[in-house]
Amino acid sequence: LESLLNNVTEFVLFGLFQSREMQLVCFVVFSLFHVLTVLGNLLVIITINASKTLNAPMYFFLSHLSFADMCYPSATTPKMIADTFVERKTISFNGCMTQLFSAHFFGGTEIFLLTAMAYDRYVAICRPLHYTAIMDRWKCGLLAGASWVGGFLHSILQTLLTVQLPFCGPNEIDNFFCDVHPLLKLACADTYVVGLIVVANSGMISLVSFIILIISYVVILLNLRSQSSEGRRKALSTCGAHFTVVALFFVPCIFIYMRPSSTLSIDKIVAVFYCILTPMFNPLIYTLRNAEVKNAMKNLWKK
Repeated sequence: LESLLNNVTEFVLFGLFQSREMQLVCFVVFSLFHVLTVLGNLLVIITINASKTLNAPMYFFLSHLSFADMCYPSATTPKMIADTFVERKTISFNGCMTQLFSAHFFGGTEIFLLTAMAYDRYVAICRPLHYTAIMDRWKCGLLAGASWVGGFLHSILQTLLTVQLPFCGPNEIDNFFCDVHPLLKLACADTYVVGLIVVANSGMISLVSFIILIISYVVILLNLRSQSSEGRRKALSTCGAHFTVVALFFVPCIFIYMRPSSTLSIDKIVAVFYCILTPMFNPLIYTLRNAEVKNAMKNLWKK
């Protein structure tokens, strides 16, 4: 009986579009996006590590975020690009679970890193006199390490919940990568409880982190009233960049993962935002609005 219930050895991915013309467009567009994502985030990492002026905690977290942004789309985009050349887009069961783990690992880590960065901005703006004492090297390392461990724990739970489910067919996933909700839909078992755990895990992590971030920005904005116009301008520029990243990433995540065991046709389009577009926009948003990073890049280019 166990072998009969687990006779699915591969899954068929529908991708974003069915027409051959749109698949060719996807190949060109997403190949360009992926190259820009990898090169852009790699440039940020090199700039931060090579520059002696970018040694503030904010840039330490930004280098970790750029590394996660470089790896995150690499879990799904190369497979999607390669699939544009084939009529039948298949992925093995083990490959599907590996993709699921990788996507949630780097995605979960990014959520925790963005929350750590919000805490850093809160301390810098609201408690400036104690900033260096609170955000010392050990505390920054601890927050960054906790973000990666949190991402791993989140991802391993998602993967273990999914891999133990029986799959007996059909094996078609209406998406461009393996994710929890489409797989729960294919399972030959009652997935209601698992779906609730997924919501508690992915959905609530996204929602609670987003609420914490919103509260931190409200507190920051209230504290900015007592600062000089120059201080307000600089703080708003930094926080504005951070909030743009947060909105692009968290809103689609909450839309997808706050629904228990349900999928919509629009889900795969929404997934493009947090899987592909946000990791590409992050280096642009943080560098174009940050004079220190732009100057460090100019100096690195001169060298």
